[in-house]
Amino acid sequence: MNTCGVILSGGKSSRMGTNKALLTIDNKTVIETIAEELQLVSDKIIVVTNEPADYKFLNLPLVSDRYPNKGPLAGIETAMYHFEADHYIISACDMPFINHHVYQYLLDNLGIYDAIVPEYDDQLHPLSGIFRRNALNVIKSQIERGNLRVKSFFDFLNVKFVKKFNDIDETLLKKHFFNMNNPEEYQQARGY
Repeated sequence: MNTCGVILSGGKSSRMGTNKALLTIDNKTVIETIAEELQLVSDKIIVVTNEPADYKFLNLPLVSDRYPNKGPLAGIETAMYHFEADHYIISACDMPFINHHVYQYLLDNLGIYDAIVPEYDDQLHPLSGIFRRNALNVIKSQIERGNLRVKSFFDFLNVKFVKKFNDIDETLLKKHFFNMNNPEEYQQARGY
């Protein structure tokens, strides 16, 4: 099983006012922490970014969106297009506390499905999901139709939604799904 960890870092961070991925928590950039966690469940890690110079220090493969300004769905498509793998583990760059145990649980429960998407606190988290390679053509088709919401392709694939995480600690889950979009949430993250 060939697994690719994908860090989506193509957003403009307009609400934060600065690049979220490069903010530091405990003397480490958020994107470094994300990469370290993804390495525990992935054979390779890539960063989808339209500012590759900002991420050279990671020494990871960097690719720019094939469909610029089309959001995270285009980032997922770009990763799948450039790097062949069986599974793609997705993380947004503003999730400073992702945990490999959550991803391992999702991988273990993917089964025959095309994708597995966690649902936590009554909210779907597709940017913390796992997708099989066969989702590529469906995603590309949705982008070309202008359907840019990540959820737009769920009707065309066999998607498993996971609400229960068995033995995974609630505190760990709450942190895993935490994302920071503004300075207040960044300050909250620094206090975790």
